Amino acid sequence: MSAKRARMGQDGRLGRVLLGDMTVLANFARIGVLGAGAWGTALANVAARAGGEIVLWTRFEAAAAAMDAARENIAYLPGVALEEGVCVTDDIAQALACDAVLCVSPAQHVRGVLLAGGGHLRPGLPIVLCSKGVEQASLALMSTVLAQAAPQAQALVLSGPGFAKDVARGLPTATTIAGPPPLAEQLALRLASLAFRPYVTDDLIGAQIGGAVKNVIAIACGIAQGAALGESARAALITRGFAEMTRLGVALGGRLDTLNGLSGLGDLVLTCTSLSSRNMALGLALGEGRSLQEALAGKRSVAEGAASAPAVLALAHQANVDMPICAAVAAVLDSRLSVTEAIGALLARPLRSEGGS
Repeated sequence: MSAKRARMGQDGRLGRVLLGDMTVLANFARIGVLGAGAWGTALANVAARAGGEIVLWTRFEAAAAAMDAARENIAYLPGVALEEGVCVTDDIAQALACDAVLCVSPAQHVRGVLLAGGGHLRPGLPIVLCSKGVEQASLALMSTVLAQAAPQAQALVLSGPGFAKDVARGLPTATTIAGPPPLAEQLALRLASLAFRPYVTDDLIGAQIGGAVKNVIAIACGIAQGAALGESARAALITRGFAEMTRLGVALGGRLDTLNGLSGLGDLVLTCTSLSSRNMALGLALGEGRSLQEALAGKRSVAEGAASAPAVLALAHQANVDMPICAAVAAVLDSRLSVTEAIGALLARPLRSEGGS
């Protein structure tokens, strides 16, 4: 172990002195990150703190040059310096030439990004899907999008509670990495530090459903806050929203233990209790009476729940799963119901046992 890496372990930046640590680092020395928004930049910093070379890709040449010169993502994550090991490029081939890739493009753009890089994807390349959503056009989860757009790659999922600004600064965060056990465990070790704690599962479906549905429920919680419905209403929305999440996840093949964990309940609690959540902030604007266009105007970052809500609802209909909160959010987003009408519809639902739908 080099003197630099030994010092990093002692001061807590690495914190990974487990047997076999150097072997894992050698196997995944170069990590590519597709997408240089706030979350992609934060994960690039995470990977760089654990050692090795990180290639952060943005499709825009000017953005890559500006980030590399400033050593900061001023547009999406101002005030957070890029770690020394992060290099920024607009050449997707460089990112895909790495030992593993984190795909952090917005969910509705993942297919296009993968197709654009298809000629550079080698068989068996581990691609960790970090986007939380359902593709509108196909109703596909991101693992299905990957299987269709880049069938030669190996799919994993990273999901869980973490705001980009906290993760990028190295504040404590726990998350889920889902995938085939040996590979998921190796990548968890590769990314782990004292502050970034990945827990492993083989349940890709549960991890993805949790991430997609929690964004829609967060919009509902934001609407409740904007409409001044009170904290009790938010608690009810989180609880009943979690019931909707678990019903859909299990119906599609996910497991309850996954949905009860970081990528389900954990992510739901974080996203529904802070206006640092883009989805909750969007809901707040809608609850205060602004239109969707007004709420989204001037925003650089994507509120994934706005695009995923109709797709989540369509998946629920296919699986014969009742999701009234998600249905209300989708109706508000496409102007079929006003906020007042949506709230009234939810309050008018018949009383039944808590275990029912």
